[in-house]
Amino acid sequence: MTTLHFTKMQGTGNDFILVDGLRERIGAPDKYARFLCDRRFGIGADQVLVLLASEKADFQMQIFNADGSEVEMCGNGIRCFAKYLRDHGYTTKNVIRVETMAGIMTPEVQEKEISVDMGVPILSGPKIPVNMDGEIISEPIRLDKSDFLMTCVSMGNPHCVIKVPDVDTFPVEKIGPMIESHPLFPKRTNVEFIQVLNDHEIKMRVWERGAGETLSCGTGACASTVASALNHWTGRNILVHLKGGDLKVQWNEKGRVTLIGPAEEVFSGQIEI
Repeated sequence: MTTLHFTKMQGTGNDFILVDGLRERIGAPDKYARFLCDRRFGIGADQVLVLLASEKADFQMQIFNADGSEVEMCGNGIRCFAKYLRDHGYTTKNVIRVETMAGIMTPEVQEKEISVDMGVPILSGPKIPVNMDGEIISEPIRLDKSDFLMTCVSMGNPHCVIKVPDVDTFPVEKIGPMIESHPLFPKRTNVEFIQVLNDHEIKMRVWERGAGETLSCGTGACASTVASALNHWTGRNILVHLKGGDLKVQWNEKGRVTLIGPAEEVFSGQIEI
């Protein structure tokens, strides 16, 4: 048995176990992520974040889902990651360069919130990836007995955005996993169900790839903003209402997406693995 020290963090209810790989001997995180994220027998979280050194940026962040799969990027996670770095004395920078599987991201620590330049969204089907050519904007997807219109976006990780009349009553737990593992998505996909409230507000629920329904998803909020603008449902600056709180997303005229929201440390502890 090994004693693992950890920090529990959350951003709009999307919760994380942060493991400091600069101080801990962590072994293979994919092998213990499922146990750590278990809400009954482990600590409980949507994902595990691992802090590592980087030769390309200031720090490196690895991300592991509750099912043990490694993923490219997490918008809520990188805000929590940046807060940890500042609060625990690793840097005094306001803008931090973080290496991820989706490239180098640059969270900026502000007075009460953290903003992240999430880059330019990818809209080409094969690059998202989706087994369809060109941009996928309000294209049909066939399930067992239902058809939905989907808009697909990558924010470094794949997203499928679907507009619904009433997101609160929509059967996310049924439709979400069916779309996540649909043959159209060779690497599976995150699924966002959105309800448009007006031209600058949407309500969103998310089924995350490898984690199930979560209270929030930062990259999902970004993808939903892009999808809403592409479909002319809203403008390009959106307030996204999620179960765990609100996120602000801006898609500027240069094509770059900025995610703005809170992050906080919940508690720290140790566990035997």
